[in-house]
Amino acid sequence: MNKTIRHTAVICLLMVLALMLRATWVQAYEAKALADNPDNRRTAIAQYAHPQGDIIVAGSPVTGSRRTDSGDLAYERTYTDGALYAPVTGYSSQAYGSTQLEGIFADVLDGTNSALKNPVDALTGKQTKPGDVLTTIDPAVQKAGYAALGDKKGAAVAIDPKTGRILAVVSTPSYDPTEISGTSDGAAWKKLTTGADKPMVNRALRQPLPPGSTFKLVVAAAALEDGLYGSVDEKTDSPDPYTLPNTRTVLENESASAPCENATIRTALRYSCNTVFAKMAVRLGQTKVRAMAEKFGFNDSAQDVPVRAAASVYPSGMDEAQTGLSGIGQFDVTATPLQMAMVSASLANDGLMAAPHMVSKVVDGSGGTVRSYKDSDTTRIVSSSTAEQLRSAMVTVVEDGTGTNAKVSGAEVGGKTGTAQHGVDNDGTPYAWFTSYAKDASSGKEVAVAVVVEDSGAARSEVSGNGLAAPIAQKMMAAAVR
Repeated sequence: MNKTIRHTAVICLLMVLALMLRATWVQAYEAKALADNPDNRRTAIAQYAHPQGDIIVAGSPVTGSRRTDSGDLAYERTYTDGALYAPVTGYSSQAYGSTQLEGIFADVLDGTNSALKNPVDALTGKQTKPGDVLTTIDPAVQKAGYAALGDKKGAAVAIDPKTGRILAVVSTPSYDPTEISGTSDGAAWKKLTTGADKPMVNRALRQPLPPGSTFKLVVAAAALEDGLYGSVDEKTDSPDPYTLPNTRTVLENESASAPCENATIRTALRYSCNTVFAKMAVRLGQTKVRAMAEKFGFNDSAQDVPVRAAASVYPSGMDEAQTGLSGIGQFDVTATPLQMAMVSASLANDGLMAAPHMVSKVVDGSGGTVRSYKDSDTTRIVSSSTAEQLRSAMVTVVEDGTGTNAKVSGAEVGGKTGTAQHGVDNDGTPYAWFTSYAKDASSGKEVAVAVVVEDSGAARSEVSGNGLAAPIAQKMMAAAVR
């Protein structure tokens, strides 16, 4: 063999080897990336070639699949009571992808998750029957919150304090995911994504807002745990009005006649005394208040339920005046309804926080369990004594304070109102908050609920946690404990 032929043969062999290595690399290492590429039409065709599995609420599917009229995508997603459950399900769209439970469990719902396949199916590549996602949502509580919020802009979350099961995730205004499930829904998508009301924003989990006076529960917990005050009935050192440190800013209370001067924590929560909790936060210092806030879940950027919740924030680097404002849930403090429900749930559960979650189980096509989400994991947030005292004070708020609209006949109900200022020079319409818990001795049921009303159309002077948010929480608590 002459030299030229030998060189040609070597080059050809090297090219063949290069092709084989490239093919092996693509199949072994890049297959998933290619399959997940949104420009890969085959992935969408495979995903929508068969009816998908369902998201289940109380034993009934709230999702479905219907045969399309034309095109290469055989089935598209449908939703039962779509607007009611959109904050739970998210959407699955042939054109715009998927979100929330639809996105997190997409491979279960379309049958491609390897855990769904038996060994024979895995080897042969046979289409596997899709699985289902079972939620913890209680339809009665979900419907009560959605109906009570009505045409208001706001959100609500309900949690079982003992188990951490999320019983309701409500966000209004909402949308029907069915409207954007196909390939020709551009007009609907544009309307939903450009509208001023932002109906696709999950306000319950993904929109932190100033929590106002509901945050006073966190400051009170910090003061009791630190030993700054021995009980909720010990008088505090609290002037009325209170000048924020190193400023000329005079902080006053909503009601000039409220007995806030040197008030006890119980009285200060009952009348929602700004002066007491601003001074308390300054005395504790931002480090101690932040430590307590973080125990409750603030500043957690990885809060998965399993939908990723936006972090609620207790800021750092504040001066004393800003720390004082943080003590009444202002300055740069923000919270989601999920976060404030977690605060009430922890106090209701004797100071223990059960990890919140809204999926109980993932099952295969035959109903076999693929994954379970346990209810029993708890973390000590505050002592049993602190939790008991704050529950007692919260009951006072509802029985004889600023939260009387939250009463549920036959149940122990405790709560805290909040009216949060925002905007330039606080010129925005205040947010109305209410966080609460209810225990029914006869049924043995418990629930913690947090509600925020961003905008109800009411005049600024008519906005209050008791007037707007507490009645919504009341209806959700009544539905949960009966």
